[in-house]
Amino acid sequence: MSQDDGPGAGRGGAGTLRKRGADGGSSELVTPGGRTRIADAVVAKVATMAAKQVGGVHEMGAGMSRTIGSVRERLPGVASDATQGVDVQVGERQAAVDIDLVVEYGLSIPDLAGAVRDNVITEVEHMCGLEVVEVNITVDDVHVAGEDSEERSEEPRVR
Repeated sequence: MSQDDGPGAGRGGAGTLRKRGADGGSSELVTPGGRTRIADAVVAKVATMAAKQVGGVHEMGAGMSRTIGSVRERLPGVASDATQGVDVQVGERQAAVDIDLVVEYGLSIPDLAGAVRDNVITEVEHMCGLEVVEVNITVDDVHVAGEDSEERSEEPRVR
């Protein structure tokens, strides 16, 4: 019997009971020892990793956040933001995710957005047990190979 079988509740692994909400959606994990709450940062990190798994996603984040993120990465002792480009709202049983992407040139943006959306929903629901009610995706830029200043090999102007 899966965790979602039956109209009321099903048995999960390791002595856990997964209650279903009155609306039939996902719900919090309840054990004999108490409830499990998942922090917003955890859901954001899962969503970030799921989005990055999709081929064609070049970077995450809007223009200014990418700039700040690249500066942070170069500072010694400062960790980069693992959830750059992802914002989540997490309730007791549901989550909503907003994602900013830079995509590779030549790919169908609607197809890529659909693949990212599907993967984020699958991973967040699987790992966190939350019903994902929406995944909003904003494509902020298109990456063209050789266009980045780091990838250019320019001749110096002076010698």
